[in-house]
Amino acid sequence: PEADAFNPCEDIAGFSFLRVAIWFINILAIAGNLTVLLVFFTSRNKLMVPRFLMCHLAFADLCIGIYLMMIATVDLRTRGFYSQHAIEWQTGPGCSAAGFLSVFGGELSVYTLSTITLERWHTITNALQVERRLVLTQAASIMAAGWLICLAMGMLPLVGVSSYTKVSMCLPMDIETPLAQAFIIIILLFNVGAFIVVCVCYVLIYLAVKNPEFPRRSADTKIAKRMAVLIFTDFLCMAPISFFAISAAFKVPLITVTNSKILLVLFFPINSCANPFLYAIFTKAFRKDAYQLMSAMGCCKSKASVYRMKAHCSENTLKSNLKSKTNGSQMGMRLSAKPQQSQHLKQEGELT
Repeated sequence: PEADAFNPCEDIAGFSFLRVAIWFINILAIAGNLTVLLVFFTSRNKLMVPRFLMCHLAFADLCIGIYLMMIATVDLRTRGFYSQHAIEWQTGPGCSAAGFLSVFGGELSVYTLSTITLERWHTITNALQVERRLVLTQAASIMAAGWLICLAMGMLPLVGVSSYTKVSMCLPMDIETPLAQAFIIIILLFNVGAFIVVCVCYVLIYLAVKNPEFPRRSADTKIAKRMAVLIFTDFLCMAPISFFAISAAFKVPLITVTNSKILLVLFFPINSCANPFLYAIFTKAFRKDAYQLMSAMGCCKSKASVYRMKAHCSENTLKSNLKSKTNGSQMGMRLSAKPQQSQHLKQEGELT
């Protein structure tokens, strides 16, 4: 085909260093998120709201990893003569499937990240009001709505609203019609709005933790310390792409498709690589579940027993602390909620 602004005469990756980076990133994203799903699905612990949300986040980020692997595989197969396969790839089912995974996985990840942040904020600000905690059925309803929204976003380019066939990276960059232009702008505003929600919630969490009247806990302090890292990775993932994409959506492109591939390979999957580590693998709860799984497979039995002992001691300490704070007119109310509160506090401590 004739070369144009959307399809320059070059390979999919465009740059040699991107070809290496895309393989490193997709393998890291797939391995990290598959590990999280494997450990959570084989865990013997009760399914809690945070674990439930982490599973959705890992699945969404896994979709991004699979999308990058599909792009990297096609780039490897057509290296040096992509122009001979451009029409076959971009108009075929493979590109449509890759594009669907990129939009669906990306938006579900953003939606789930916002839900996790809101749940953390709600839990911390209502630490001693167990009846106001988010329960599993409520979380399931919220995520069901998110799945419907994200599936719709992923399906629209397949039915004529924008298109996945415009560029070799199979992203919805078609803005020829007002409807396609509105679709891209809505997706970008959705991402920007989610980032604002995450930032505001983390600021509120920080203020709650620093409040001298708020019951201090080590779990809250650890959460506060990790806020900068979480917000920074979200900003790196969303800000550059949103800025240039919004300008392009209004038909004022600031960078070429060739240069945009650097953003799409190095910045777009940042959350997909970082999330399994920041939200799961680096937490006590995940390490405990991982050692229990390895113990069931016949290895790391001593380490698993150490974690079980620590969990038992931690639960007893929390119960003791709650009992010592129970006094005056609130004694009866706090005693009745004590077992459930201690369980929630124990779980929150493990998730940091």
